[in-house]
Amino acid sequence: MRAAFSASRCAGAARTNLVVAARRVQARQLATRAAGGPAAPRTVAGSDSSSSSAQPSWAIKMLYDGDCPLCMREVEMLMRRDAGKGRIEFVDIASPDYAPERNGGITFEQAMERIHAIEADGKVITDVEVFRRLYEEVGLGWVYAITKNKTVEQLANKVYDVWAKYRLPITGRPDLAVVMQQKKTCGPRSQGGQQA
Repeated sequence: MRAAFSASRCAGAARTNLVVAARRVQARQLATRAAGGPAAPRTVAGSDSSSSSAQPSWAIKMLYDGDCPLCMREVEMLMRRDAGKGRIEFVDIASPDYAPERNGGITFEQAMERIHAIEADGKVITDVEVFRRLYEEVGLGWVYAITKNKTVEQLANKVYDVWAKYRLPITGRPDLAVVMQQKKTCGPRSQGGQQA
């Protein structure tokens, strides 16, 4: 009975993954069209161009949950705005290729708990600062400019904390413990996104 339940849960996860994969392809196609050709923003799961001694071509690397429908709306907008510029490197933490060692040491679980980004110099940033930096890179810095005020930033981070805590159930997904268990039992990845 337990094996049947587990197989059913993994089959459901597989169907969801197909839908999400289709959305990712659609997002890349939108970004390519917005750029007017084949030069689309990079969506990378495991590579890290900052690992070499040369400075990366991107200004900020966004770690995002490609399985989150609301997150994907924001990512798609940022991809369209960044199309052809390459200022943002998009890294899908839900990808089987996600590797913490190539992304500031940020594990899958840490990335699921709150938004992270990595600046070109290797500095890891979180929470509202991530959105402020991303929006600056796509010419919409004014949207989050008020959060440069420390008091406003602290308040905005408290609001973000609530969103981060309830993001999974709000988007119709199981809580983080269940997602982590599904990653262990349904996919080839172990916790943290490394290959089993």
